[in-house]
Amino acid sequence: MTDITPLPYRGRFAPSPTGLLHRGSLAAALASWLDARAHAGTWLVRIEDIDPPRDIPGADRAILSALEGFGLVSDEPVLWQHDRYDAYEEALARLVASGFVYGCACSRKDVKEADERLGIPYPVYPGTCRTGTNGRAVRALRFRVPDRDVAFDDRWYGHYAQNVEKAVGDFVVKRADGLWAYQLAVVTDDIASGVTDVVRGADLLDNTPRQIVLTEALGARTPRYMHLPLVLNDRGEKLSKQQGATPVDVTNPLGELERAARHLGLPAIGADSAEAFLRAALPLWAERIASLPVKVESGRH
Repeated sequence: MTDITPLPYRGRFAPSPTGLLHRGSLAAALASWLDARAHAGTWLVRIEDIDPPRDIPGADRAILSALEGFGLVSDEPVLWQHDRYDAYEEALARLVASGFVYGCACSRKDVKEADERLGIPYPVYPGTCRTGTNGRAVRALRFRVPDRDVAFDDRWYGHYAQNVEKAVGDFVVKRADGLWAYQLAVVTDDIASGVTDVVRGADLLDNTPRQIVLTEALGARTPRYMHLPLVLNDRGEKLSKQQGATPVDVTNPLGELERAARHLGLPAIGADSAEAFLRAALPLWAERIASLPVKVESGRH
């Protein structure tokens, strides 16, 4: 029987230190903070620094400093993923013991060649090593996905469904280079932090079914999700640190907050401090989310 006992709202903002805070990230941070406050909840910050080759030294502290300048401060101590490797090992061991994880010997070239032979789009993993590696050395560990639609009701976009096996295939939970994969780390941390609500950019919408099946495999409740429209550059492309997105202007917090609020569909606010801006934005956000397809309802979690 599914437990539908309501839980206190716990949201989070989880930037990666591959660059400084940019306008797309600020919009997500503001929305997640406002949503937590609108539901009398707790707002957490997590630094997702599990990819050292891409992380920029000092970016984590710069992001936290920028957030503080905008009045966005974690309600609990900030969590760094580099401190969480033992927890990921434990989660992986549970998945292995339950038969959800297996070793894979395939390189990217192997996957591409197999996809071409089978006529399926790359990089969908075709399940080559599901029954063993035929003596080849294991390169990575993969999660065995169910062959069914995984559906959820996104608070912004409404109903979303994906057959993970057909869209992605069995996905990596520990990489060939020994680093932890994003999906396992984020799910493990959301469970450990008691996250009930995830508010983030729409670029992660199609990741959500993978995170749902992982959450279910670990025996935890699935959070509610809200995926926000992306902030785009002048070429209509998603802002990203990897694409060299311009960092937010920390010397103009009100201007940056106003721009983020407009992106989220809020009217112009006008305030003389970041704190006053956030106070004024809160009832406007509550009104904004009342018009969304899916509401946060007590006991429906």
